[in-house]
Amino acid sequence: MPIKYPVSRPALQGRELAYVTETVSDGWISSQGPYVRRFEEAFAAYSGIAHGVACSSGTAALTLALRAFGIGAGDEVIVPEFTMVASAWAVSYTGATPVFVDCADDLNIDPAKIEEKITPRTKAIMPVHVYGRRCAMDTIMNIAHDYNLRVVEDSSEAHGIPPVGDVACYSLFANKIITAGEGGICLTDDSRLAAQMAHLRAMAFTEDHSFLHKKLAYNFRMTAMQAAVALAQVEQIDDFLARRREIERRYDQGLKGIADITLMPQRDVLWMYDLRARRRDELCAYLAAEGIETRVFFKPMSRQPGYHDPVWPYLNASRLSDDGLYLPTYTELTAADQEYVTGKVRAFYGAG
Repeated sequence: MPIKYPVSRPALQGRELAYVTETVSDGWISSQGPYVRRFEEAFAAYSGIAHGVACSSGTAALTLALRAFGIGAGDEVIVPEFTMVASAWAVSYTGATPVFVDCADDLNIDPAKIEEKITPRTKAIMPVHVYGRRCAMDTIMNIAHDYNLRVVEDSSEAHGIPPVGDVACYSLFANKIITAGEGGICLTDDSRLAAQMAHLRAMAFTEDHSFLHKKLAYNFRMTAMQAAVALAQVEQIDDFLARRREIERRYDQGLKGIADITLMPQRDVLWMYDLRARRRDELCAYLAAEGIETRVFFKPMSRQPGYHDPVWPYLNASRLSDDGLYLPTYTELTAADQEYVTGKVRAFYGAG
């Protein structure tokens, strides 16, 4: 059966088309158009942060933040075991080494296990707000203070959670709470850090464009067309978040009482509705045959070929990864859509 309910779908019912049309009509389609600045200012203001630096992806945002702090070869960065691999890759791109910390039962980095992984080479902690659940940021910020470490929040899945670290990095991929199709943004209150990230994203050009480049930099710029879409999305973010809270509530109600399903702790913002399920792979295949797309949980970083550590089977992240999945989660998912999805889950487990 064709997929009728994809795992994600962007909501593009605002001024996205009007703004993109304006950029094309004006000829400002590159990173030089006014929409990039407008988006940066709008999302920073919404988040209560002074500066936004838009870029080409969430991975680029993390890389820019780490590079702007001078993190590189010989340094270490604390990264969660349970995350999308891009979090670790951003560290590796700088030449530094990601040091992995296992997760708690809410899938977020376990703050009680961070200090044992800190060494004299540690320069930063990268908490990831997994699936929209806020990390224990008060504890993490205190640890960072005690060890004089930077905090780079990976907020790729957490638009709407107020940032508290030195910099927060967001993805704007099509499956995120707000999107530009592709893209990312860094938020910080530090004006020098913002200027450094902006310099690095644009090939470290000098003001006179002399084509003398004093450091290794990147072409991580966001186009005006992407920024036009992102700006229209920021204008709707409160509505998106409210509708997603209703989606979370309806899934909680629809899946309550199924013995073979473990519901996860409430999310601070809903990116994806995650749960744990017995016979997960059979469930996913059954739902696919009924037109419902799903995704399994992230794999532990220590299981990834590039970071392989034989400890991975014994991690909490591994245990949770083995039976976790998430269901279709997008802003325009209706109550009837969810009734169909939860009804099929109940039918699979004979819990109708």
